[in-house]
Amino acid sequence: MRYLRTSGPAAIRRPRPADEAEFVAAARRSRDLHHPWLAAPDDPARYAAYLRKIRRRDHAGYLICDRDSGGIAGYVNISGILMGALRGGYLGYAAFLPYSGTGHAFAGIGLVVRHAFDTLGLHRLEANIQPGNEPSRRVARKLGFRLEGYSPDYLFIDGAWRDHERWAITAPCPAGE
Repeated sequence: MRYLRTSGPAAIRRPRPADEAEFVAAARRSRDLHHPWLAAPDDPARYAAYLRKIRRRDHAGYLICDRDSGGIAGYVNISGILMGALRGGYLGYAAFLPYSGTGHAFAGIGLVVRHAFDTLGLHRLEANIQPGNEPSRRVARKLGFRLEGYSPDYLFIDGAWRDHERWAITAPCPAGE
C-alpha cells in the first residue's frame, strides 16, 4: 500500500471504492463510540455518496490506517475548502474500533493537518467540536488547535441542532510573509 504520509503507528491515504466493505464494517462496529457526535457512512450507498463528496474540489478525505496491517483505523475529512484570501477548510475526524485510544487517530489527524498545509496549500483548519466530546477536544488541543469560540445550534446532528466549540489551527508562515 502506498501512503501519503506516515508517523508512528499510523499512515494516511485516500479512500477507494475497494475499501467499502472494510470501511462500512468499521463504521457499524463503531456506532456506539460515535453516537451522538457523528454518523459515519455505514452502508454501501452512504459510502459511495461519501466517495463522491470527497472527490469534489471543496472537499478532501483520508483514511487513517494502521501502518503495519493496513487496517482502517479511522478517517479525516476537510470540507468547505476555500482558496483565495482564506485558504482554509473545516476538519472532521473519527477513530474506528478497535483503534480508538491507541494513538492512531492522533497521529493520523496530525498527518492530515501537515498534508493540508504542506501539500494542499491551506493556511487554516477549523474543527467544530461538541462540548461534551472530550476525546475530540483532547486531540485538537494536543495537536495545537486553539479554542476560538462557541457556536450555539451550529450543526444539525442526530436529529437536533447541536452547540459546538470552534477550534482552529493555522500554518506556520513561511519566512518573508
